[in-house]
Amino acid sequence: MARRNPSIIVGFVVTTLVLLATVCDAQLSSKFYDSTCPNALSTIRTVIRTAVSKERRMAASLIRLHFHDCFVQGCDASILLDDSSSIESEKTALQNVNSVRGYNVIGEAKTEVEKVCPGVVSCADIVAVAARDASFAVGGPSWTVNLGRRDSTTASKSEATSDLPLFTDDLDTLISRFQKKGLTARDMVTLSGAHTIGQAQCFTFRGRIYNNASDIDAGFASTRRRGCPSLNNNENDKKLAALDLVTPNSFDNNYFKNLIQKKGLLHSDQVLFSGGSTDSIVSEYSENPTTFKSDFAAAMIKMGDIQPLTGSAGIIRKICSSVN
Repeated sequence: MARRNPSIIVGFVVTTLVLLATVCDAQLSSKFYDSTCPNALSTIRTVIRTAVSKERRMAASLIRLHFHDCFVQGCDASILLDDSSSIESEKTALQNVNSVRGYNVIGEAKTEVEKVCPGVVSCADIVAVAARDASFAVGGPSWTVNLGRRDSTTASKSEATSDLPLFTDDLDTLISRFQKKGLTARDMVTLSGAHTIGQAQCFTFRGRIYNNASDIDAGFASTRRRGCPSLNNNENDKKLAALDLVTPNSFDNNYFKNLIQKKGLLHSDQVLFSGGSTDSIVSEYSENPTTFKSDFAAAMIKMGDIQPLTGSAGIIRKICSSVN
């Protein structure tokens, strides 16, 4: 029987251990802070519940903040970074400026977490946990959030501009944007369901409610015109309207029922039910709220796993809006 070279065996073992360690470092875990900051999740939850109780709209804003973070450079809290000498903030990208909200709530959560566990919990994880807690606070699903993300030291306004969905997108464009991030067309429809608690600014749907198109209910368009004047000006453009008129403060499946009735407020909403490949998904969710909520939780977990920084990559920011 041939003898094996001990140095080869040792080298193999060491290499294997290094590879295993690398794999473990790259994996997120729901128990990541169990020993280093056991009160992290309860601390974040208290801040989010308080914020949503003061303003129900904040729930949708926090879910959207997580989404807009993960679609640019992965879930790394890059969206929270302000402009600096070395950073062009994503906050000023077309899809984010004067639109994305909740930065202050995440900042408050970070401040409270720092009091109990300084330098331990990342801003990226706080954003992910906040989205889950916000959903649950308004009757939406809860889910187990995988943790261990680290914060980026860079931002990408250009990627935000190129990759984040626009309210003018057609169905194929939306599907392509999500597929680029490893998400399916079903994931896209599911995540769009968060619009059931969202609001939109007048300028994003003015064209849709005034163009007398065949893909919008005439009565619905007329009702929406009352809160969104046809005149373009800064004041009118910023007027807000609930995406779901029926139950705007509850996380339910009315968003999908509205689409079937041609009552989608945004063009990018109505295209999900317009004779295309996602019609059947919209119909399914309109009839089965339990399936929608279950799929939403799964899609949020999947989205939260997009290109996280783990292990020795990235940093733990002390203040979420700056690299310090």
